[in-house]
Amino acid sequence: MSDEEHHFEAKGDAGASKTYPQQAGTIRKNAYIVIKNRPCKVVEVSTSKTGKHGHAKCHFVGIDIFTGKKLEDIVPSSHNCDVPHVNRTDYQLIDISEDGFVSLLTETGGTKDDLKLPSDESLLSQIKDGFAEGKDLVVSVMSSMGEEQICGLKDIGPK
Repeated sequence: MSDEEHHFEAKGDAGASKTYPQQAGTIRKNAYIVIKNRPCKVVEVSTSKTGKHGHAKCHFVGIDIFTGKKLEDIVPSSHNCDVPHVNRTDYQLIDISEDGFVSLLTETGGTKDDLKLPSDESLLSQIKDGFAEGKDLVVSVMSSMGEEQICGLKDIGPK
């Protein structure tokens, strides 16, 4: 036996998984699924009959929740698929910097300054125009698998 002490480095997160398993046959339209390592919202599910080798297959068509790209996957219905943990949080918009980053007010009163403006043109113009008019704006931020992006906007009235 050794008398040496073991030192473990803290990695920063608690090791919570970015995904959880779910049987492919139980995943429905409008649910979330991981296709090609991207979190996607399922827009179409079709199930094929069991063939002579015995597995019914599920054909998923999903839209990447961050890029909007369409992705497809075929999985045996008895197998597990990865389902991403998707969180949606609302923050109040404080400021927009020149380099395209936003400053958001968190629930605890702190600021969150690491998010870029969305790439979606209509949402981008709504945020910029509303902010220029001095409106109080609340943005919805969707986060999944270590990525975050502004996905919605609410106007809570003038300041």
